[in-house]
Amino acid sequence: MERNYRVNDIFYSLQGEGHNTGRAAVFVRFSGCNLKCPFCDTDFSRFESMTAKEITRRMTALCPESEVKPMVVLTGGEPTLQVDSDLIDAIHEAGFGMVAMESNGTNEPPANLDWLTVSPKERVSVRHCDELKVLFDGKNEPCDHGVSASFMYLQPLDSGKETENAYIMKNCVEYITKHPQWRLSLQTHKLIGIK
Repeated sequence: MERNYRVNDIFYSLQGEGHNTGRAAVFVRFSGCNLKCPFCDTDFSRFESMTAKEITRRMTALCPESEVKPMVVLTGGEPTLQVDSDLIDAIHEAGFGMVAMESNGTNEPPANLDWLTVSPKERVSVRHCDELKVLFDGKNEPCDHGVSASFMYLQPLDSGKETENAYIMKNCVEYITKHPQWRLSLQTHKLIGIK
């Protein structure tokens, strides 16, 4: 019997933040998380139960006819609660190249994942990732939670208030100039008005 995954959304857009900013990507957003962050933008009450075959069929239907298929971003919620090596294998077999995951780092991801972004909030168990993305609130010292990464990003927190966001951005830029191991990650999808 095929396993079912709780999928909140599947859409085709550009990666809006971090190291792969600007790359065409199919996003598979999974429902459910083991943390309850107040700034999370996912409605976990809504999901569709889908098999790996149904997920890859929908992903393929979204992509234009091209010799090269876009990267895939598995996100959430917390994708490590559901994503397994079988799903990643099915995505690769469907012709998609890089399979990336955005995780809070509380669970180890499948070993056949191509790229891991960890955005730690608390009690992280992952110790190494490709990309570490830490939210910067302008008040607290950024913490890497003991995670080593090939690329380290600070992402200014979007408070929803223009004045507060300007303060956070100013402090983030100043912090990075004093701590050059970090890079700036902006939510470009919000800046240019895409999903």
